[in-house]
Amino acid sequence: MNIKEYKSGAFTKQHGYKSFSPNPINKEWGINNPEINTLLEEANLRLGELNAFSTFVPDVDVFIRMHIVKEATQSSRIEGTRTRMDEAVLEAKDISPELKDDWQEVQNYIEAMNHSIKSLEKLPLSSRLIKQAHKILLKGVRGKNKLPGEFRTSQNWIGGATIIDAAFVPPHHTLVPDCISDLEKFLNNEEIQVPHLIRIGMAHYQFEAIHPFLDGNGRIGRLLITLYLITQKVLNKPTLYLSDFIEKNRQLYYDNLMAVSINSRMEQWLKFFLVGIIETSKNAIDTFTKIIALRDKLEKDSIVSLGKRLPNAKALLTYLYSKPVVTVSDVMTNLDVTKQTANTLIKDFHNLGILKEQTGYKRNRVFIFEEYLRLFER
Repeated sequence: MNIKEYKSGAFTKQHGYKSFSPNPINKEWGINNPEINTLLEEANLRLGELNAFSTFVPDVDVFIRMHIVKEATQSSRIEGTRTRMDEAVLEAKDISPELKDDWQEVQNYIEAMNHSIKSLEKLPLSSRLIKQAHKILLKGVRGKNKLPGEFRTSQNWIGGATIIDAAFVPPHHTLVPDCISDLEKFLNNEEIQVPHLIRIGMAHYQFEAIHPFLDGNGRIGRLLITLYLITQKVLNKPTLYLSDFIEKNRQLYYDNLMAVSINSRMEQWLKFFLVGIIETSKNAIDTFTKIIALRDKLEKDSIVSLGKRLPNAKALLTYLYSKPVVTVSDVMTNLDVTKQTANTLIKDFHNLGILKEQTGYKRNRVFIFEEYLRLFER
């Protein structure tokens, strides 16, 4: 079916309100829109460049951990949390009580992402995997009483104080199993020819329209994008996350999704989605380029001055790439060194301008690898 003939669904009268019933999407979709095809070509080109970085950069998994932290922070921020990246990489013991709830939501997202990526080695991208991620996401945080790991069994809505004045009412809960089943088939159907970025763009809209959970739909819907690209080997590594782009263009994101439901404007949504892929890929490539330049500068010009302490200095630098905010205790534990050695290393890095003391305290000091962290906070 040509994408121009796409019909999103219909609003169905319920008791005192109308809920949206999306049409099935598990079919072959043809694209003959020149603008979409041009964007699709560029998006695939940018993803290819990003894949090249993830293939050839040594120790790339160390840097990817920070990409996941950034995604968790930004995705959670869209839902109202206010945890910064420098807070997200701290241990629980180093977080003040008033920040703990938001911090835990970000940690849950990181765990859900890592668990899901690992699970793809054994499971297809399925409702089972999505439910597992959702259960982790809501563990012990706001929403913990809203059926973690289970699709909703009651009506939900988006916007408005009550369902009567809601901005959007997703399908009745009795329709959720069939809607999700159709979506799952569409994601995994090898008998239809649909470009991967078109397929996951449509699938992301469909998931948000179904809104299958009582809470956490936005975060799971964004997680779905990266997981699909990995399972289809469009990405070799989990290096692409759209939450930063969505956060910066939040109103456009919601407007475009709503325009699909109300006016079936799928082509416009796909253009927005592909621009997001392009911009996010460019930013990720730029970040990787700057990471490599910074690493070369530090290893060749800075820490070489430390003489016989160089092996420990290299180990600390590698550790900082995955956790750029540390305490003396962190360094002791993760490098398996004495307190004296950890203090000496941190002092060396402070004198070289690599680490900055963040608290101003004499005890329980926190040190930040600021130049590196700022690369992710643009």
